[in-house]
Amino acid sequence: MTTLTRIFTITILLWAGSAIADGDHHPAVNIDQKKLGKVQFPVSCTSVAQAQFNQALAMLHSFWYDEAEKAFQRVTSTDPDCTMGYWGIAMSLYQQLWATTPTPMEVQRARNALAQARSLTIKTAREKAYLDAIAILYPATDDGRDYSARKLAYEQAVKRITEQFPDDNEATLFYALALISNVSPGDKTFTRQKQALQLLQRVLKDEPQHPGVAHYIIHSSDYPELAELGLDAARAYRDIAPTVPHALHMSSHIFVRLGLWPDVVQSNLAAYQASQEHASDNYGDDIHAKDYLLYAYLQLDEIEKARAIVQEVRAIDNAYPHNTTIAYAHAAIPARFAVERGDWHEAAKLNAHPADFPWQQFGWCEAITYFAKGIGAARTDNVADAKKNLKHLETLRELDRSAHQDYTAGQIEIQRLAVAAWIAAAENRTEEALQLMHASADLEDSTEKDNVTPGAIIPARELLGELLLTLNHPTAALKELETSLQRTPNRRNAILLAAQAAKKAGNLSKVSQYEQQYHQLTKKVLSR
Repeated sequence: MTTLTRIFTITILLWAGSAIADGDHHPAVNIDQKKLGKVQFPVSCTSVAQAQFNQALAMLHSFWYDEAEKAFQRVTSTDPDCTMGYWGIAMSLYQQLWATTPTPMEVQRARNALAQARSLTIKTAREKAYLDAIAILYPATDDGRDYSARKLAYEQAVKRITEQFPDDNEATLFYALALISNVSPGDKTFTRQKQALQLLQRVLKDEPQHPGVAHYIIHSSDYPELAELGLDAARAYRDIAPTVPHALHMSSHIFVRLGLWPDVVQSNLAAYQASQEHASDNYGDDIHAKDYLLYAYLQLDEIEKARAIVQEVRAIDNAYPHNTTIAYAHAAIPARFAVERGDWHEAAKLNAHPADFPWQQFGWCEAITYFAKGIGAARTDNVADAKKNLKHLETLRELDRSAHQDYTAGQIEIQRLAVAAWIAAAENRTEEALQLMHASADLEDSTEKDNVTPGAIIPARELLGELLLTLNHPTAALKELETSLQRTPNRRNAILLAAQAAKKAGNLSKVSQYEQQYHQLTKKVLSR
C-alpha cells in the first residue's frame, strides 16, 4: 500500500466517522476561528451569538458549506430567537456556483430553518429582506418556477437589498456572487463578471481581510481574458483564510489560467493538508485538488508524481458522495494522464472507474473516458474501436440534449468532433479531418469551462495544431498553437509542439523562443 493510498484510505475512514458523529450537527472538528478571515455582519442576536454568526458567515463566504451549516446551528442553539441564524442554515444549503440543484433532503432542511425563522419575531427590515430573498429559493409550496428561474429571482431580491441598504457591504457581496452565479457560459462580453468586479473592488477598500471579497474576485476573474485581474486576490486569499481548504485551493483557479504551475502545486498541496487536519466530509474537495495537482505536475514534467495520483484514484473502489465533482475527477485524472503524455495505447484501454459508480447520472463526465479512448484508438490505427467510442459520445450528447442540458451537451460535442476528426485523419480524409477539428476548436472557444475542471483534457485548438503538424502544415500549426497558448498559457505540450512546428516552418527565432520556454518550464533542453 503506497503512502498516498494510505492517505486516501484514511480520508474515507475519517469521512465515514465524521458523518456518523455529525448526525446531530454538533461540531466535529476544532477550527482556528482567527484564520477564517474578518467578517462583520450586525444581526439582532445576543453578543455571543453575534460572534458565532460572524465566524459562520466567514465559512459560508469560503463555500465551506457543511461547516457553515453546523456553525449557524450553533448560533441558533446559543440564541434560539436569532432569526438570522436560521437564514444562515438555509444559505449554507445554496451552493450557487456549483452545477448542482439542492437535493430534496437539502430543500427540506432549508424549508425547516426558514419556517423556524418565520415563527419568531423578525426585528428589522434588513433582516426581513434577507430572509425573504433566500425564501425565494426554498418556498414553502411549489410555485412552478424551476431552479434557474429562482436563482434569477434571488439575484433581483439581493439587488433590492443593496438599493434599500446602500451601506451594507454584505448585501453588495451577495449581489456580486448572485451576478456571477447566473453567468451564461457562452457570454463573451463578461458583462456580469465585470459588474461583479466593480462591486467587489468597492468593498475591498473597506474590508481587505474579508474572505468573500477575495473569493468572489477570483471567481469573477476565472477566465483567460480576465485572469490577471484576479492574481492579487488569489495570492491574498491564501493568507486571509489559511485554515479553509477551499480557500487554499481556490487561488489555483487563477494560477492555472496564467500557467503558474508551481503556485498551482503549492496551493493544492496546502489545501489537501488543511483538509486532512480538519478530517471533515472532504473527499470531494480532496479529489478536486488532486485533479488540479495532477494537471500542474504534468505541465512541470513531474511524471512520477502525477502517476502516483493516478494510482491512488484507480485504487479507490467506492467513491462517495455521488456528485459532479467526484465523477469528473475520477474520469479526468486517468484520461488526462494518458492524453497529456501522448500514451495513446493507454488512453485506448481506459475504462470508467469505479465500475459501480452511477455514471449514467453524469454523462458529461462519463464522456471524458470515451473521448480519451476514442482519440487513443484513432491514433493507434484502431479505427473500429474509435468509431465505437464515437458512437458512445453521440449517445451521451443526445441524452443531455433531450434533458435540456445544453452546456454539457456542448462539452460532449467538442469531444465528439475531435474524435471524429482523428478518425477521419486515420482514414486519410484529410480535408474532413481539419474541418471537424476546426469546428471542435471553435466550439470550445465559444464557451467556458466549468468550475469543476482546471481545463479540458487537452485544449481543442492545441489538438488542432497537433493535427496540422501531423499533416505537415507547420506554419498553420504554429498559428493555432500560439492561439491556444494565449488562452491556456505555459502548457508543456503546446510549447513543445510549437517548437517543432517552428522548426519545420523554418522560423528559427520562434524555435529559440519555445525551446527556451520549454527549458524554463521543465528544466530540460530540447535536442535540435
